[in-house]
Amino acid sequence: MPSVSRTFSTIATPDAAYAYLSDFTNAEEWDPGTQTCERTSGDGGVGTTYRNVSSFLGREVEITYTTAELAPPTRVHLRGTNEQFEGHDIFEITASGRGSQVRYTAEMSFSGLSRLASPVVAAYLPLLARKTVDQLRASLDKQV
Repeated sequence: MPSVSRTFSTIATPDAAYAYLSDFTNAEEWDPGTQTCERTSGDGGVGTTYRNVSSFLGREVEITYTTAELAPPTRVHLRGTNEQFEGHDIFEITASGRGSQVRYTAEMSFSGLSRLASPVVAAYLPLLARKTVDQLRASLDKQV
């Protein structure tokens, strides 16, 4: 199962970081692959669903994300699925000075023919993680 985890600092407070990250529609700003992300059900709490359309390795994919866990202001866990994919985006937030430290973990598993892409995805993840963290930090820093 390809996965990547990165920890970075932001000037956003834990409360501001949590509020931003728990609204997955914001992925349009911080996720380099996301083209659109819209809430399809729920009030933003656990069980809320989002329709995410992303470009990944040259392909357009649609993934349904569900808010799996919220622990204000320290943890946000979103689970993404489609016919051949399951992913987990996990944000762990801790106070650090006047801002926060955020640990972002992305875990992915594939089924069916998509399993064949797993080694390519694993090789691509470090580059994607760098881009994602840069955009995520910049987006969070604007939340001050």
